[in-house]
Amino acid sequence: SFPQTGELRAARADLRAGRLDPAGYEERVRDEIREVVAFQERTGLDVLVHGEPERNDMVQYFAERLTGYLATQHGWVQSYGTRYVRPPVLAGDISRPDPMTVRWTSYANSLTDRPVKGMLTGPVTMLAWSFVRDDQPLADTARQVALALRDEVDDLEAAGTSVIQVDEPALRETLPLRAAGRPAYLAWATEAFRLTTGGARPATQIHTHMCYAEFGDIVRAIDDLDADVISLEAARSHMQVARELAAHGYPREAGPGVYDIHSPRVPSAEEAAALLRKGLAAIPAERLWVNPDCGLKTRGWPETRASLENLVAAARTVRAELPDS
Repeated sequence: SFPQTGELRAARADLRAGRLDPAGYEERVRDEIREVVAFQERTGLDVLVHGEPERNDMVQYFAERLTGYLATQHGWVQSYGTRYVRPPVLAGDISRPDPMTVRWTSYANSLTDRPVKGMLTGPVTMLAWSFVRDDQPLADTARQVALALRDEVDDLEAAGTSVIQVDEPALRETLPLRAAGRPAYLAWATEAFRLTTGGARPATQIHTHMCYAEFGDIVRAIDDLDADVISLEAARSHMQVARELAAHGYPREAGPGVYDIHSPRVPSAEEAAALLRKGLAAIPAERLWVNPDCGLKTRGWPETRASLENLVAAARTVRAELPDS
């Protein structure tokens, strides 16, 4: 995600209050996507995103478009710091009446020759950050959400999206406290992810993302997700997760973050390059991605621009240092 500015939030409020008609709101979203894509191209990013300007929250947005979910108007819950969310209520059987993300992802794709990632919230996180029905096993509910998301993956592919990310930041968060309950949880949680993504074409690159957690005790589960690329928080821990992946023998591509997005501080290009070199000590260059720790929704544009420009500069510096460069 890119910064959710006051103007974007005001536009959504105006739409709800009837002060802005749907056509005016959609034009505002299109304008934001155009700006975000153009900025990423100018900065030199290789794989782009549409920025998610239309999304109020990574769970609520999807819940409002799935049957079986109920959204609240005033059910605010503190997420962290001064950030609050409205967890939806998962009360019935889940299905997807219509595509949820294809329109805006396709629009972003039309603006650039570079790949644009489709962005979905995974089934475990859709459960973890909701109030969930308790009349059936969580695993069954997760499978219902996964099947709805699987349809979205199919539609994104059909629309020409070649890179699709299914975020699962809550996978580690929801891990049972008692060790005895962990194997069963991880079994259905990873199964739900594979159910979401398992129908993708071989040429489609599947990404996932996790942030701000201790990953060492679920590295095997991360491997079991069978994603092509995983991006993880690593800036605060100075690339500890990269070392943990290497110790496990993780065979696929990974992007340990080089930019702590929970801080307004802009990391220098030299700082990001130093983290990348630590990452290279654990992950071969052909499998190492360069990315922020997490989405940039809560950050401001000035710091976002400077930080991503430094991130790209760091990547270019470290690429030039490689033996075959």
